[in-house]
Amino acid sequence: MPNAPEQKRFSSPAWLLTWGGYILAMLGAFLFASKGIWIKLAYNYHVDASALMALRLSVATPFFILFGVLTFLRGKAKGTHDLPPLDRNPGLYLRALGVGALGYWLASYTDFESLTTLSPQFERLILFTYPLFVILFGALFFKQPMRLKAVWAFIISYIGLGLVFVTDMHTQGSAVVIGALWCTVSSIAFALYLLLAKPLIKRMGPSLFTSWAMSGAALVTGIHFLLVHKLSDIHMTPPLLTLVIGLAIGATVLPSYLTNFALSRISSQANAIISFINPIFTLVLSGLILGQHISLADIAGTLLVLTGVGLYVWIDQRATRQEAAATSAA
Repeated sequence: MPNAPEQKRFSSPAWLLTWGGYILAMLGAFLFASKGIWIKLAYNYHVDASALMALRLSVATPFFILFGVLTFLRGKAKGTHDLPPLDRNPGLYLRALGVGALGYWLASYTDFESLTTLSPQFERLILFTYPLFVILFGALFFKQPMRLKAVWAFIISYIGLGLVFVTDMHTQGSAVVIGALWCTVSSIAFALYLLLAKPLIKRMGPSLFTSWAMSGAALVTGIHFLLVHKLSDIHMTPPLLTLVIGLAIGATVLPSYLTNFALSRISSQANAIISFINPIFTLVLSGLILGQHISLADIAGTLLVLTGVGLYVWIDQRATRQEAAATSAA
């Protein structure tokens, strides 16, 4: 029987709050992992990437805008924000629109295109290498330190990707090459989005920035759709509508806020480590829902990619702690 101090520790609100954060982070990772599954199922209803993107954002964007407006009004009522009015600093808001178009249109559109030929598990593995591009571009264009030890993370991750790539080439042919290129562009665009969004989020706050970013993405997505389609090109059926709602709410809106709620309870490092399970969820869902064959190469490649990304996070966090300690000592 546990003693009294142990009983107090396990029943304390702080302990429950922390574990609630872990559960929310796990749920967010699971829902994010389902995105490729929703997209692959929707493609069975003769809808292409640009049309599916437009449908997804037409459902998801109002939720982001609503939460952003509510957050802004709450902050204004409490006097907790110091944002200048739109007419006094239009550049700030225009940058948010542009960065949102980069992250939620370009990165998303190239990702959607990649899934016309790639399996969801391979798509998720390529996307999951975005932290490595964050390091590379951060050092090249944003004057961030380059961790030379992180080169090993690149090597290990891309050995894993190469293993899955060769296997998929053997079974699916050269179409995999085009899909892999689309997905790599998506990973690069998302890495640039993170680097460009960070100062804007710090200035505007996450909810308000997300609202403007999603608005920018919705605007560009709408223009893109109208350039290549007519509204009559979409033949909405109940099954397709169900999949669009699942993609927009279940794989976009909900996981975004679940992750934010988790970050308010646990550290960003803990959240990053929990997100490593994301490709594993996708691998399992691909087998269970899409009936896709999961080979030993898929499993080995997934483990190598996760090892590489995990090594990068460990190196980066260790270096950050050392730099902070050196700064405080000085």
